[in-house]
Amino acid sequence: IGITVAVGRLSGIQPLNWLLATYIEVWRNVPLIVQLMVIYFTLPEIGIRLPGFWAGVLGLSLNLGAYLSEVFRSAIISIDPGQREAGRSIGMSQVMTYRRIVLPQALRIAIPTVGGYFIALLKDSSLVSFIAVNELLRNGTIIIANTFRTMEVYMMVAFIYFMLSFAASRVVLALEQALTPRHLRQKSGLSRALTREAIPS
Repeated sequence: IGITVAVGRLSGIQPLNWLLATYIEVWRNVPLIVQLMVIYFTLPEIGIRLPGFWAGVLGLSLNLGAYLSEVFRSAIISIDPGQREAGRSIGMSQVMTYRRIVLPQALRIAIPTVGGYFIALLKDSSLVSFIAVNELLRNGTIIIANTFRTMEVYMMVAFIYFMLSFAASRVVLALEQALTPRHLRQKSGLSRALTREAIPS
């Protein structure tokens, strides 16, 4: 969703740009819990009924897409326009230029921020318990109601969320390194080494 909206906003089609900008502003400025409740409780009023799980998926996806679209749009804008012109000059179509030249570089630039948003989404997934989805927090609440072991259960839930978020951050870091060209990784490593040598022990 994020990449599609970002490319749509950069397409130069003004009505499409206005429509997508409205989507971004609405979904970024309305609390996520309100978005989930509107999707789950209000859409049935107009004949659209979604199970709790899919209502949660839709709400989280649209919310994350609104944020990531601006991340990707900024990353695409940061790419030197001369590279797009060079691609067109050798016969590439606009789609091919984006796919082979612009988007790979933009993705590498955006990965750290995208990873942060995905980790935030992982934690925000606890909100889908408010629309009757049996996720981790809701299951913990059910266990507490049966066992009255409040502290132990919530500590375990917090630990599981921490482990999931930590694992996700490691995956994002590995992906960032994999997408970074070797010469840039070597330059970064050399810079860190020189910095350590410059700092007196």
